Amino acid sequence: MNKFGFEKLEVWILAVDFADIIISITERICNTRHFRIAEQLESASTSVSMNIAEGCGRNSDREMLQFLYYARGSLNETITLMTILKKRGWVNPEEYALIYNKASTISRMLYAFINSQKRKLQP
Repeated sequence: MNKFGFEKLEVWILAVDFADIIISITERICNTRHFRIAEQLESASTSVSMNIAEGCGRNSDREMLQFLYYARGSLNETITLMTILKKRGWVNPEEYALIYNKASTISRMLYAFINSQKRKLQP
C-alpha cells in the first residue's frame, strides 16, 4: 500500500503518538464535570498531526507554512492544558514530564520544518 507523503514525516509520526498518549490520559481523567477540558485537550493534541497532514495536502509552500503554524499553536495549547491538569493533580509529575519532553521534541522539529518552508518562500 502506498503511503501519503505526510506519513513519511517523522514529526507527523511523533505527533500521532503524542496524541495517542494524550487521549489515554483524557480517558482516565474524564468525568462529566470536566468533560470540556478533556475534550479540548484531545482536540488540541490531535490537531498537531492533522494540521501537518492538511498542510501537506495544500497547493503551495505558503499554505503549508500556515498549517505548520497552526500545528505549533495546537502543541502549545496542549502543553498549557497539561500544565493546568498537573496543577490540579490530575496528572502526576512523571507523566507530565513525559508529555512535556515529547512536546519539546515535536516543537523543535516543527520549528525546523517551518524554517525550511520559509527558506522555500524567499526569493
